Amino acid sequence: MADTPPESETPEASKPAIQPLDHLRASDLWAVAQLATQATMGVAAIAEGVHQAVLDTIGLPGARDGKTQGLIGLIYRAVHGVTELVGQGLEAAFTQLEPLLESLVDEPPETPAREAVLAALNGVMGDRLAQTNNPLAISMTLRHQGRALPLDARLPIAKATGKVAVLIHGLCMNDLQWQAPPHDPKAADKNADGEPQAPSDHAAALADQLGYTPVYLRYNTGLHTSQNGHELANVLEQLVAHWPVPLQEVSVVAHSMGGLLIRSAVYYARLGAMQWPETLKNIIFLGTPHHGAPLERAGNWVDTLLGSTAYSKPLAKLGQLRSTGITDLRWGNVLDADWQDRDRFVRSNDLRQPLQLPHGIACFAVAATAAAQRSPVADRLIGDGLVPLASALGQHEDPRRQLFFADRAQTVLYNTHHMELLDSAEVTRQLLAWLGPAKAL
Repeated sequence: MADTPPESETPEASKPAIQPLDHLRASDLWAVAQLATQATMGVAAIAEGVHQAVLDTIGLPGARDGKTQGLIGLIYRAVHGVTELVGQGLEAAFTQLEPLLESLVDEPPETPAREAVLAALNGVMGDRLAQTNNPLAISMTLRHQGRALPLDARLPIAKATGKVAVLIHGLCMNDLQWQAPPHDPKAADKNADGEPQAPSDHAAALADQLGYTPVYLRYNTGLHTSQNGHELANVLEQLVAHWPVPLQEVSVVAHSMGGLLIRSAVYYARLGAMQWPETLKNIIFLGTPHHGAPLERAGNWVDTLLGSTAYSKPLAKLGQLRSTGITDLRWGNVLDADWQDRDRFVRSNDLRQPLQLPHGIACFAVAATAAAQRSPVADRLIGDGLVPLASALGQHEDPRRQLFFADRAQTVLYNTHHMELLDSAEVTRQLLAWLGPAKAL
């Protein structure tokens, strides 16, 4: 009989599969029930809209105030009413059962798989989760070594230094995704010479080589950027106030939407005469859509096209399920004034308030392109797969909107996609060069 292979050599197929219930918490039950209730009511509203469009076309009695009338209207009201009652009943039942379930079932740990699902869900519909107080809505926290930091007292950070690096993730992401999974040489990306290249941990490199203490932000990316900006301004004020050792500087490394968020936070912090911007020395933007992302503008085109006919107009509601955080990426909204008092699904030109890079802070931009070399077509249409080069570099045809990064404060990575900026060894080398003692701009 053959010997049993050691655990490290056990075939993947023979390892126990991770079960979905391993990640389920007691509070998730009514949270999911609430989502199911909202989905049922949403589908019913779409069906009613299509039904009404058909009735109008064939000349039968129409709607009043956008609602079907008569027996058909009664049926739809009944569907909405029953669904709402069922939802309220489920919520009440799960509220009563939750303490019992928590006592019977061990609360699962924060696994990367669970947190990734929650981050994606919040990115797509985090605004609705927050509005309905759904337990799945993510609250903004600063985290160190996998744990949320209490910001109402001196921070319990062992071996804290006077230099802090705050890492801010992008849309549908979370703080855990800054840290690359274990290296597999067979699956590794290739460098310019075609050799395997292990993923890099930016925060670990900044800590080991430059003495920074890394702190990660986790937040609900489905909210308006400026809403998160207000909250981040307050959170960083508490971080600086309760840092356990004398603070020399704060530097921020922000990926994608995170770059818009820190620009918003600095603006509102200075508007509110907060203290933490005085300690903020550097901001490094990684693939930030300073002037928006074409994919969201394409989504806005879909909304417009679907709304152009009576039959397809109800279906436009499907595209309008996407969060306010996503629609803020259409042009790169940063301020409240960029979205307030406007219908975010009405197609319009760029109406943002011009906002320059924060003065007195060294700002750097890393842009990426999936192309092997630059060209006008590749820069505009390809970029890193999500963000065009001009947007990532802050370039704009309107001088009022142009963001001015010094030549030495910007770099372009080729054959690189948007998500690869999170663990690119080239990005790590550039961060060390920009933030190291020998930096000169």
